Amino acid sequence: MAAPAPRLNVLHVATINKPIHQGNGYGPIESVIYNIDRGLTALGHRSIVACSDDSRVAGEHWPTVSKSLGDYCLDRTPSIDAQIDLHLANALARARVGDIDVVHMHEWHDRVFNGTFNPGVPVVMTLHVPAHRSDIGSDLRRARAAGTAGRVQLHAVAISEYQRRQYRDLIEVAETVPHGIDVNDYLFTGTSEPGGYLFHIGRITEDKGQDIAIEVAKRAGMKLILAGYVQNKVEDRAFFKHLRRSIDSVIELPRHRAGPNYYEEVMRPILASASQVTYIGELAGEATKHWYSRARATLFPIRWGEPFGMVLIESMASGTPVLAFAKGAVPEIIDDGKTGFISDSVDSMVSALRNIELIDRRACREHVQMNFSTQLMASRYAAVYEGLTGPRQDRAALPGRSASFVHSRLPLLSAS
Repeated sequence: MAAPAPRLNVLHVATINKPIHQGNGYGPIESVIYNIDRGLTALGHRSIVACSDDSRVAGEHWPTVSKSLGDYCLDRTPSIDAQIDLHLANALARARVGDIDVVHMHEWHDRVFNGTFNPGVPVVMTLHVPAHRSDIGSDLRRARAAGTAGRVQLHAVAISEYQRRQYRDLIEVAETVPHGIDVNDYLFTGTSEPGGYLFHIGRITEDKGQDIAIEVAKRAGMKLILAGYVQNKVEDRAFFKHLRRSIDSVIELPRHRAGPNYYEEVMRPILASASQVTYIGELAGEATKHWYSRARATLFPIRWGEPFGMVLIESMASGTPVLAFAKGAVPEIIDDGKTGFISDSVDSMVSALRNIELIDRRACREHVQMNFSTQLMASRYAAVYEGLTGPRQDRAALPGRSASFVHSRLPLLSAS
């Protein structure tokens, strides 16, 4: 009987803006890392996550710094730079032990290009931002001019075909791997709240179109629940100040875990109020699922080319159809007419609302299970890794390929 194929040994170099766990509010990249790690572990691969010590992962946790930075929009200070340097130094030390097949990163491509982050194994880099907001092209050109490009095998992965097309003139993209989630993590009631409300969740910024969502709700005569985080950016705070004039009530919900009585204690009083448009602030992960599950529809009237859009699959996993503008990766994710409606104007979005009850909520959930599951995402990434690491028997023969590695063999570096 043939011996089982050796597992992949993958080191994830996580971002440290937020901890890697399931309970973040706004933490899109951290959520993706959490799900990749979870999916690979479930498939039997060895997944090691180099991340902050306040994280909670499914695979092996390799702490690099004591705490995450706490936010996405922070002024770069010497202290923050020191934390990032410490995180990367400890992650690199772990990568060089000798038991890692591939390193998976989501940031810091500049350090890969200039050779300061060289783990000695292939590096997979997931692209998260739109091409026009990325400096990956200029960093690569500088590295080529300095002669450092190519020292590390970097293989870029897009999160949608739309994004892949955006990057084609900047860097070669090895593969497209859409994001995935576990539908079992999402509540499914099979029906919307009697009377119905519309839901919009996302970072409060003009690109996300909260003002358009308000217009759609008012023209349709429906309640709208707005949830999202206002980053410490001048333009975002100015946009929220403008938006505030159209919001009837602001309720900053506590960030505690949503228990079994969340609907009765929190949601029902808000929905029973006379306010048509209510802003409820940033939601923790569990609370978000409650708001998704009972909405008649989730609105996604974006003004920009969204590279993916986790909101789309989270809503559909809850059985809630999505009404979205046809921008970015939206047409790749929504099955128009079956899991939501893709529109090109406010008029068409309001019109689509009249037909929202024709959408089978179970079909929305099945669409995510079939196309955007955690297992499918992890399988796709595993295929990318295996394409870079050579035959499995060759990996198994290399020195240091032991799953019995323990932290005590490699002391962590410290900030001092």
